[in-house]
Formats: sequence, structure tokens, C-alpha cells
Amino acid sequence: MLDNLSSGFERNLNPKALFFKTDLCDPGLDEVFHDFKPEAVNHHAAQTSVVRSVREPAYDAKVNIMGSLNLIQKSIKHGVRKFVYACTGGALYGEPKYLPADEKHPIDPSSPYGLSKHMVEHYLNLYGENEGLNWVSLRYANVYGSRQNPKGEAGVVAIFALQMLQGKPCTIFGKGDKTRDYVHISDIVRLNLLAMDNPGKTHYNAGSGLETTDQEMFDTLAELLGYDEKAIYGPVRKGEVYRICLSSAKAQEELGWRPEVRLKEGLQKTVGFYRELAKGSP
Repeated sequence: MLDNLSSGFERNLNPKALFFKTDLCDPGLDEVFHDFKPEAVNHHAAQTSVVRSVREPAYDAKVNIMGSLNLIQKSIKHGVRKFVYACTGGALYGEPKYLPADEKHPIDPSSPYGLSKHMVEHYLNLYGENEGLNWVSLRYANVYGSRQNPKGEAGVVAIFALQMLQGKPCTIFGKGDKTRDYVHISDIVRLNLLAMDNPGKTHYNAGSGLETTDQEMFDTLAELLGYDEKAIYGPVRKGEVYRICLSSAKAQEELGWRPEVRLKEGLQKTVGFYRELAKGSP
């Protein structure tokens, strides 16, 4: 396990895991590969906020492009047999021309975050052709579940849940009709395991194919948590798409994967974690 813990917590680590606290851009990453000798790399480290990418595009590119390139090069140097990359589907396609968007949909990101995440797919394809790197890119919809950091700028389920439990106001950016496609973390874990055994050099959407509005998400969480306050409505944030949902037909056909956790069920599983977090006992 490699992480700089800029947005995560050491308490979430498996105590049996070998942990290296370091950054993707660290030149010392070579020593980690030399000592650990990984057979496979599962790359989820990233700057994940669309809003921050608009505000700090150079930082976004440094982490998401240069950091990923450093990791890819070290993987090739040390003979990694499989490279699984966590990309984005929600920010990759821009404002969709049709829904649900599949992997053939034109790629036209509307934020530096979407652009930087997609650029890594080009590097993977290049090194797959030139160096034989076996890679798979997973284009995620909005992933939610226990342990998601509620204090960042991304992850509306975590943010709303904790704010509601603490009796704080919740802000919806826009009129509440913006849509997202939500997938529970347990389904994403299962997809990653399947991707490890895939022949590789391809990409898959990971979504439910269903749109959920911001207002619907707020109302559902409010009902589950007994929150009686009304939402506050703020201006739409730059770089965010208005509507999105993803077709996972390719993943179903080639990997036998489809999301199994329905949204209401997944939210019920998730709010229990944030109840404990609100008590100060994560």
C-alpha cells in the first residue's frame, strides 16, 4: 500500500498490509518498487476534486499526470505484470450527447480534472504498445460508501451525511436537477478484482446507467437520517457537468460485472458509518 495520506487516514489501512507513506511524484518511488517487488499495481491515488482542478490546474496535472507517469514508468522498469487504473467516467465525456454514455461516446472533458485523468489513458495505451504494459482503465461513475472523506470538496454522500448528522446546513450547487450516477464501493471492489484477470489494454465504464438528481440524493439521505432542514442552493460550480450516467454493458459482456447494490440499500449501509463518525468513533 502506497499513499501520502493527503486525503486518507492511516486508521483505514489493513493492519496486515505493508504500508509506504510516500507521494506518487517522489523520486524515491523506485526504492519502494525495488523493496516490495509488486506483481500488479492498482492505481487509485489522485487529486479527485473537479473544483480544485479548476482552481489549481497545475497542481491537478502534477498529481494526476506526472504522478501517474512516474508510477507507470516504475511499473515497467520493475516488470509489473498488470496495471489497473482508476479513471473517471463522470468527468471524462463532458456534457453527454446521449445517455447512458458508453465507452464509444466522444471524450470532451469540461474540467482540468477530467482532462488529466484521460491523459493517463493515452500514456497507458502508448506504453502498452511500446513496452508491452498490460493495463486496464476503469472509468468510474460517482463512487460512495463507508470511509469516504466527508471533509473534502468531492463525495456528496459523505459530505451531506455528516453535515446532516451534525445538524449543519447542506448546500446544493445549482437548482437540484443536476444528475449523477452512483455506484457503491463494494461493487467497485468486485470490478477491480475482475479487472486483474482481464487480458487487458482496454477500458470499462463502471456505472449503474441510472441518473439521480442532487435533490433526490438530498431528500433520500434526509429521510434516512431524520434531517428536517431544507437545502441551501448555491451557484453552479465551474467544470461540473449537468447530467451524466454510464453504460456498463461492455463490463457486463466481457467481465460479467454489473452493479448489484441498489442506491437506497447502499445509502442505508453507508449512513451507519457516518453516524459513528459524527459521534467521534469512526
